[in-house]
Amino acid sequence: MPQVSTAATTGVPRFRSVLDRMVSYRPSTAPPAPGPTYRLAANESPYGPPDAVLAAIGRAAAQANLYPDNGCSALTGEIAERFGVGADQVAVGCGSVGVAQTLMAAVAEPGAEVVYAWRSFEAYPILTRLAGATAVEVPLRDGAHDLDAMAGALTDRTRLVFVCNPNNPTGTVVPAGRLRAFLDRVPADCLVVLDEAYREYVRDATTADGLELAAGRPNVAVLRTFSKAYGLAALRVGFLVGHPVVADAVRKTYLPFSVNGVAQAAAVAALRSREELMARVETVVAERERVRGVLSAGGRPLPPSEANFLWLPLGDRATAFGEHCGRLGVVVRPFAGDGVRVSIGSPDQNDAFLSAAAAFGL
Repeated sequence: MPQVSTAATTGVPRFRSVLDRMVSYRPSTAPPAPGPTYRLAANESPYGPPDAVLAAIGRAAAQANLYPDNGCSALTGEIAERFGVGADQVAVGCGSVGVAQTLMAAVAEPGAEVVYAWRSFEAYPILTRLAGATAVEVPLRDGAHDLDAMAGALTDRTRLVFVCNPNNPTGTVVPAGRLRAFLDRVPADCLVVLDEAYREYVRDATTADGLELAAGRPNVAVLRTFSKAYGLAALRVGFLVGHPVVADAVRKTYLPFSVNGVAQAAAVAALRSREELMARVETVVAERERVRGVLSAGGRPLPPSEANFLWLPLGDRATAFGEHCGRLGVVVRPFAGDGVRVSIGSPDQNDAFLSAAAAFGL
């Protein structure tokens, strides 16, 4: 007589066993507060889209009954022109994390290893385990990538390496010389993905520019996004620049029509509104330094950040500080036992955060 699984007898569908060991991504939330709520947890732009982008969104929305361009041809061409690369080197996806997922589908499988620093972007372990690969997490050193240790973690099973630069959530960057030396140590058949979601906020001149480093290196690809500096987080558009073979692999694993028509039109308009958007970025950078200066003046020196957020290494106080801010209507991102990431918002939002930090004793 055939064996019947426990799941079958209880009426519960069978799922992959990896799900039992995973915690899904959960955005920060705050309990209801008596006053306004300040969202400083998701590294969003505090400013809405420019008028030209809103107009493009309106025009595209009028054609919402039609499927979008599956190849994102207009957007791909605009990206290629803006960054001085070939259109065959560009692949677009549903946010840079969506592109990362397609990359994982292209390179990862059971028995393969994916190397990344930790703590780093929360999606890396999720994407790795969903792909059936083995995550190899290399501890940060002083909040930054330990590239020597990462190079030492490479094996003949390593298929992909993520380097988040600037690193999320610590905001640290990797100098160009060190990153170039690291890339020289990576085998040619191992893909290195430079995740540069916050590149526009970098002001440290020694920081590597992934597009420059990727030139001439077929095993190096760069991820960027329209969610941060371009202010289109709700529309979910990201892209990869890399060797044509890598870009083609992304297209092969791309979920059809996953970048909608409104998002494509908005991203094109955002690239054409770059001057206005980069002026806003300068405002955020200035606020980043102001907030860091105020907190440091209180006797707690903070590590420098090259992103649109700050990292507070509060250790065991991280959760308590996050809860304290939430009660005051300020939503930040605590990482239990480690630290708190706070996004840089508008001056008023930042002032609300500074008041909450002062009330906590920071």
